[in-house]
Amino acid sequence: MNITNLQSDKPGTEDMATAPKATTPGPCDFPSTIVRATIVQASTVYNDTPKTIGILSLFLLEFFSQRSVKIVSNGLLEFAEKAGEFIAQAAADGAQLVVFPEAYIGGYPRGYRFGIGVGVHNEAGRDCFRKYHASAIVVPGPEVDKLAEMARKNKVYLVMGAMEKDGYTLYCTALFFSSEGRFLGKHRKVMPTSLERCIWGYGDGSTIPVYDTPLGKLGAAICWENRMPLLRTSFGLLHAGIELYCAPTADGSKEWQSSMMHIAIEGGCFVMSACQFCVRKDFPDHADYLFTDWYPEQHEEAIVSQGGSVIISPLGKILAGPNFESEGLITADLDLGDIARAKLYFDVVGHYSRPDIFNLRVNENQNKPVTFVSKSVKAEDDSEPQNK
Repeated sequence: MNITNLQSDKPGTEDMATAPKATTPGPCDFPSTIVRATIVQASTVYNDTPKTIGILSLFLLEFFSQRSVKIVSNGLLEFAEKAGEFIAQAAADGAQLVVFPEAYIGGYPRGYRFGIGVGVHNEAGRDCFRKYHASAIVVPGPEVDKLAEMARKNKVYLVMGAMEKDGYTLYCTALFFSSEGRFLGKHRKVMPTSLERCIWGYGDGSTIPVYDTPLGKLGAAICWENRMPLLRTSFGLLHAGIELYCAPTADGSKEWQSSMMHIAIEGGCFVMSACQFCVRKDFPDHADYLFTDWYPEQHEEAIVSQGGSVIISPLGKILAGPNFESEGLITADLDLGDIARAKLYFDVVGHYSRPDIFNLRVNENQNKPVTFVSKSVKAEDDSEPQNK
């Protein structure tokens, strides 16, 4: 698999805010590097993408100010417009990598039916989808530009879960940004789960990148596609030697922690699983049926998504989280030397693989629904052939 290389061509030109920090070497030792990573565990503002993006700045501000797990009051929503002023003052100190949950921009449609039933449909469901489609973003587009600027101003690598619209088809997508404000690319979820398949398209092999950044090799898999063994290998996440494995998700279950632990040990990589923490009042008023049918508690503070964001080392050690209690920020210092330590005994696509027995074919081509093949045809007056 091709790996996008983002390393600087000129020595000494790395942004000091994003360059990994070396530990002090001992005798006959090479220094390992430390990367500071944080997960934002927060709720989408449903049906309001501009405010969702504005609040993103607040969490970056909170991280730069506190650099710890911190409960964020809903009252902070009132100050979204002011966040940029404070971020500029605090950007010199903080995270090098920031990871957001699945579908943070546009919203994860937890419990929504969109009027879908076998052989039936209704107008209310269609209008619900209209609003959901309107909350999705075009990639690239103006919202992507805003996110890139936030990454640049705060000198962080940013991985953002978003609902992407391509025409009238929606994709669950992870967006990647460099600390220089470059939009690096995207990964579209290849396998939606359950009713997600009725409203989301399927990603193909053309958007499964691993980026070779100054922080390490960076990639992402979204929610339950993390549980597809062939995907984890064919994704290039393991084959390309991924080091910073991001797992934006909507699964806040305690069982999910076991999957993340397994992936960290299997891949010999750092795993950062980011999930939203949502309560009833975070959802639109018209979603009452969701809470009547699926959640017994009807009050505004009833928990709908319990978070559980976590950071795990290649050796299977929990470095930060899981947080099942509140919105907040989860941060850890990642010692990249742990990757080599973990792979001493187990390198799943290296010395612990058997390519003479097991072989996997990966199609990285973009699959288009319509392909035009040019051919020469004669005009009706039998003049010179024209290209069609």
